[in-house]
Amino acid sequence: MIIVKTPLRISFVGGGSDMRSFYNKHQGEVICTAIDKFVYAIVKERFDDMIYINYSRKECVGHVSEIEHDLVREAMKLTGVEKGVEITTLADIPSSGSGLGSSSSITVALLHALYAFQNELVTAEQLARDACHIEIDILGKPIGRQDQYAAAYGGVNRFRFLAGDLTERLPQKMDPAVLRKFSASLLLYFTGITRSADEILTRQQQGLNQSEKLESMKKMVELVEPFAQAMEQGDIHTCGLLLDRNWCLKQQMAAGISNDQIDEMYAKAKNAGALAGKIAGAGGGGFLLLIVPRENQNAVFEALKEYRELPFMMEKSGSKVIFEDHSYSSK
Repeated sequence: MIIVKTPLRISFVGGGSDMRSFYNKHQGEVICTAIDKFVYAIVKERFDDMIYINYSRKECVGHVSEIEHDLVREAMKLTGVEKGVEITTLADIPSSGSGLGSSSSITVALLHALYAFQNELVTAEQLARDACHIEIDILGKPIGRQDQYAAAYGGVNRFRFLAGDLTERLPQKMDPAVLRKFSASLLLYFTGITRSADEILTRQQQGLNQSEKLESMKKMVELVEPFAQAMEQGDIHTCGLLLDRNWCLKQQMAAGISNDQIDEMYAKAKNAGALAGKIAGAGGGGFLLLIVPRENQNAVFEALKEYRELPFMMEKSGSKVIFEDHSYSSK
């Protein structure tokens, strides 16, 4: 039996520039962090040759091609596991429409567990690239590359996205005390809205053909360097200003990224003392990320008491095997 634990992520500035339609023409860049909320993939050998899959539903099939869960099916194909396994996926939060990169985290976790099941050691880079290949190239999802890399590597990173699907990782330098202070200034609230990101992301990709939307994306990329510098210095107020600017620019990229309910929620938070915020992921729902100085957090808690908070901290570890037992083999 193999159990893999893989983190979710939140992105600060530059999101969207990790899409191929942008970085094949202009360098993309994002700064993001893994968080201490996880997905889990469990792979267990079976006595027979059947394939059992447990997630929000249950599948029992005789051949990989019959699997309806597209991420499980393609991860098994890519890793070469063909039969005689039971695969279970679990998550700390509902995985649909959260904006926390759960789909990519599940893909990374499945790949990691299936490789480990076959005693294959793989790097974070390979896990990220394989997950991108499955989601973007094989399944044709209109997504970028940051989620897979954030899940595989963990920690706080700047990722640069270059033509030819090249990704460079620059770990963000932060003194431990500064990291704790910054992490403690972040709040996540569930908007109460779940949505599929695909429609918004498709519109966002199409918008990159328009010069003014392309310029907005370039401006978001330009925020990454000053945001990284402010993070390193523990300058929460400057981070807030830059995050707010990023959110304004992001809303120009496609219809549906925000709505009246989200705008009202954001206004309540800012009026109570939040410096800035943004919807995690593509937009339209999921979780609202806020930067709030500690002295203002009680007021924000009161202002948003009708919404559910998700307490979290930034997470330094990427995808990892947390249990491994090869003692049983029926083959």
